[in-house]
Amino acid sequence: MTITPTGVRSVPFLDLAAQQAEVADEVLPVWQRQLTDAAFIGGAEIEAFEREYADYIGVSHVIGVSNGTDALELAYRAIGVQPGDEVIMPANTFIATAEAVSRIGGVPVFVDVDPDYLLIDPEAVDAAVTSRTRAIAPVHLFGQTAPMSSLAAIAQRHGLAVVEDAAQAQGASGFAGRAGAMGLVAATSFYPGKNLGAAGDAGAVLTGDEQIASLVRTLSAHGSRVKYVHDHIGMNARMDAIQATVLRAKLRRLERWNEARRDAAARYADLLGDIEGVRLPSVRPGNVDVWHLYVVRVADRDRVLAELTAARVGAGIHYPTPVHLTGAYADLGGRAGQFPVAEAAAGGILSLPMFPHLTASQQERVAEVLRAAVEGGAV
Repeated sequence: MTITPTGVRSVPFLDLAAQQAEVADEVLPVWQRQLTDAAFIGGAEIEAFEREYADYIGVSHVIGVSNGTDALELAYRAIGVQPGDEVIMPANTFIATAEAVSRIGGVPVFVDVDPDYLLIDPEAVDAAVTSRTRAIAPVHLFGQTAPMSSLAAIAQRHGLAVVEDAAQAQGASGFAGRAGAMGLVAATSFYPGKNLGAAGDAGAVLTGDEQIASLVRTLSAHGSRVKYVHDHIGMNARMDAIQATVLRAKLRRLERWNEARRDAAARYADLLGDIEGVRLPSVRPGNVDVWHLYVVRVADRDRVLAELTAARVGAGIHYPTPVHLTGAYADLGGRAGQFPVAEAAAGGILSLPMFPHLTASQQERVAEVLRAAVEGGAV
């Protein structure tokens, strides 16, 4: 496809200001009331958000918490992960998926991903199960769901729990259901850049199990259901009411914003489809992708990224180092070549600008600069 210069000279990787501006008229009066009433922890806004998000995802229980990493730790703790227990997860994920296991003394066990979608490989999961395995932690990466039907069968065969990491997939679905409603328990992040993002840190634990929900709520409040009565060693991981207000306003727009992301992904496919040397992302059959990230693969990625940056086109890498090769997990003995698909992807993936308010002109500029960088032309 021929790109016509648009006059757009810079494109941000993410435009959070546009989202905040869209919800400001709803959010600011509630914030003012919260400041006046000093209603910061707990209360009606959090309860309403938990109920509305549970209805949206299709689960019985949502517990709002402080951030996505704490949500993961609470989920792992609530299913009974103990020191020495293993949790299987993909090597190409943000470190929080593993970090939350390590914080409670568990052992992350990394496996490779499939070459087409870069999602956790069920065959690799099955091969990694040992007598110490307690759970499988699939990551719904880049905005689409992991192969949950296959993973559920593996979990059932071995008597394991499935803990979904749904931080990049608010609103995504697959054959087995909506992200966050397909495992025993799920954790999500509402970090500002997520499809459903707060105005600071926030997260949630989702489950259909009443006992798990009750335990998560207790653990997130210093192990206490009644003030000064502590049944467990817990943590301080409560959601702020101010964040719930933002999340409620954005949740009302999430479907429309996700549809805008799908439109932008389709436009990218048209703009970039004829560029030799750019591998476009693909969607697993049965998945409804919400395009948290639009990740292409290119040769000589670091040079291409530098050229985009020089041309004021925002881009990123998610993620440059598979977790098994990070210094934090050197003690697990990870080695180069251990997970070849994840490692090869880490050297070639490039995340392009993707957000609901991304314009056609901005995408044309992205394509213009990317084409020149890949084909060696002038920008």
